[in-house]
Amino acid sequence: MTPFNGLGKLLIVLGGILIVIGAAIVLGGKLPWLGRLPGDIYLERRNFTFFFPITTSILISVILSVVLYILSRR
Repeated sequence: MTPFNGLGKLLIVLGGILIVIGAAIVLGGKLPWLGRLPGDIYLERRNFTFFFPITTSILISVILSVVLYILSRR
């Protein structure tokens, strides 16, 4: 076992995370319901717009938690 073995594994994991983030950015615009779920807060006034996607944030958090739980069981 070489001293760079752990570094190699870390770089592979970080690369996989970057691929997932990149895919989410590319495909995010193709999911029209993402960011427009019931419970997302959107206020629009004359000179003010406020958008807080609370439900979308919770959904993404739950999905990521399940995926990381499954990956950590190995």
